[in-house]
Amino acid sequence: MASSLISPSPVSSFIRNKKGSGFSAFPSTSQIAIQKCNKQVSKKIVSVMAPQQSERKPATTGSVKTGMTMTEKILARASEKPQLSPGDNVWVNVDILMTHDVCGPGSIGIFKKEFGENAKVWDREKVVIIPDHYIFTSDERANRNVDILRDFWAEQNIKYFYDIKDLGNFKANPDYKGVCHVALAQEGHCRPGEVLLGTDSHTCTAGAFGQFATGIGNTDAGFVLGTGNLLLKVPPTLRFVMDGEMPPYLLAKDLILQIIGEISVAGATYKSMEFVGTTVESLNMKERMTLCNMVVEAGGKNGVVPSDSTTIVTWIAPPDPSNFSLFKTLTTTMMGSSSLGEATMTTPKDKTSLPYEPAYSDAQASFLSEYRFDISKLEPLVAKPHSPDNRALARECKDVKIDRVYIGSCTGGKTEDFLAAAKLFLASGKKVKVPTFLVPATQKVWLDLYTLPLYLDPVERRCPRFSKKLAVIHLQALAAVLVWVALKTHARMNEPKVCVSTTNRNFPGRMGHKEGQIYLASPYTAAASALTGYVTDPREFLQ
Repeated sequence: MASSLISPSPVSSFIRNKKGSGFSAFPSTSQIAIQKCNKQVSKKIVSVMAPQQSERKPATTGSVKTGMTMTEKILARASEKPQLSPGDNVWVNVDILMTHDVCGPGSIGIFKKEFGENAKVWDREKVVIIPDHYIFTSDERANRNVDILRDFWAEQNIKYFYDIKDLGNFKANPDYKGVCHVALAQEGHCRPGEVLLGTDSHTCTAGAFGQFATGIGNTDAGFVLGTGNLLLKVPPTLRFVMDGEMPPYLLAKDLILQIIGEISVAGATYKSMEFVGTTVESLNMKERMTLCNMVVEAGGKNGVVPSDSTTIVTWIAPPDPSNFSLFKTLTTTMMGSSSLGEATMTTPKDKTSLPYEPAYSDAQASFLSEYRFDISKLEPLVAKPHSPDNRALARECKDVKIDRVYIGSCTGGKTEDFLAAAKLFLASGKKVKVPTFLVPATQKVWLDLYTLPLYLDPVERRCPRFSKKLAVIHLQALAAVLVWVALKTHARMNEPKVCVSTTNRNFPGRMGHKEGQIYLASPYTAAASALTGYVTDPREFLQ
């Protein structure tokens, strides 16, 4: 069956190719349907028929003999090949290597063993080291992991090392960031069209910025430290087209739980997951990060969202995300501008000053399978114990009594996640009924909680206009709130309790006790459940 074609939307912006050879449109889709189709099998229509589409010319990123997917194009650039196909094994040039205090010492040990005690890394400005797992502990062996990173940073003169020294007051550490996946984007290490590798399975989060990002092991990382290259097999691509207006009670976590429930935890094994459609285009960058963060829970090699004007706008001139209405208005306005400049462009120095070149799937690209969803019909979801694909409607679990709620982690600890929780808390006017733990992913997110106000639309919510700092809202709802950057042990379950969590995994023992039960959910659903003491559909408070 012929591959699906993407047509540019009225608000799409155009950017000139790096070499001035043409223009490429930020991709957009207008199809609205729920269906799953395989290129080799006849199309199965589950719901509404899709409207007619017009063909979009392929992006001009080099000599194209056969259509390539976005992931194939990025790897072709990185391997200096004009053409790649799924299954090809190629040596790629790595743009960024990230490691942290869990795998860093092992990677460093392999690097020194294979390249020599006095060897130097291939590029000190392309290695990013982020202590984030073992920092708040009194365990001497865990402390030693961070010490090894510190010694390596000094020895190699690594440019980007986000250290923490004063454990009693994280604010006294200007270099400390927090959770590596959120910090990478926050500090400008995520750029469209690049290859980012990290010694953590959720490195795939960075695919939200239009780059190839995936997790690797210590041996591979040790090799990259010495050479800047890695042998990779080109993955086939699964395409997920999500159209329809996003209901006000849904978040990106609901979207990815829907997808994982659809294809299973093994459905994307060593495959690329590409997310497109009008719903995806409407998501802010942090929500796109949530989407890409959990592709590994489906076995995915990487997840990617095509770069568009939202990617550029939120880097160059970000509107205040705390004002939901203003944020939406400004983003829509900026997306409608006629031009955002050269494709090879620089962004403010507080993010990155390096050039980058976006890549987009060709209209004639071959996808292994394509899945289509009408998101306007989707309801709030949870993943029941003990697997991320154990999908259920939140309202179907209303009789499940819970013991605690956790809002945090690389999946659910971003500023927008706490904005969502605050929005629901404020709309409800109630206090939580179970212990609720809020753990910001980075120091910047923690600061946002105490500086950003939330404006609640009085018409939408049918209540007086409020403008309160996020932390104030959380404190009023929780009475006592535990807020400490990346302190993951806050919500550890030492007993077989039931927890609603915004994290990404609910395997036995994932949050402590092996008999603990974890329900994965969006920040909306987590906050609603905290208010009732049961797994709760957020529509109870949001409409």
